[in-house]
Amino acid sequence: MASKKSQSFDVELLKSIVDIFTQSGVAEMEISTRNFKVRLSKYASPGAAPPPQPAAPQPIAEAAPPESEDTEEGIHYIRAPMVGTFYRAPAPGADPFVKEGDRVRKGDVVCIIEAMKIMNEIKSDVDGVIEEVLVENAHPVEYGQPLFKVRLV
Repeated sequence: MASKKSQSFDVELLKSIVDIFTQSGVAEMEISTRNFKVRLSKYASPGAAPPPQPAAPQPIAEAAPPESEDTEEGIHYIRAPMVGTFYRAPAPGADPFVKEGDRVRKGDVVCIIEAMKIMNEIKSDVDGVIEEVLVENAHPVEYGQPLFKVRLV
């Protein structure tokens, strides 16, 4: 029979793990040691699984409207309509949706933003020419952050 001491665990370690988990962007975490196993989840109810994800990308109608500081004549910024991870191409190794110098029309897909494991197609809200890609591939973006500088045509 094992002694009580060998079955105990470090409460301070557990508190530290919970603190780190709470402050992180991780939704679920499971840790196992020889002496204990703990599973943490940020979902609303215990045992709740994340909602099922659709296989196809979910299109987003238009990027967020420009803010008032966009004052360059003939320039428009396509902005992130959500927080997530910016992807220039539909798949790793694929050609990007758009490159600098490409002409885009209103409704053309210009990138994907992954949010909560859902790939959201971001469409141009203007006709123009991509003057500059403002975000690196696979980098996080914030709501309203400029993604592309577009010269209006």
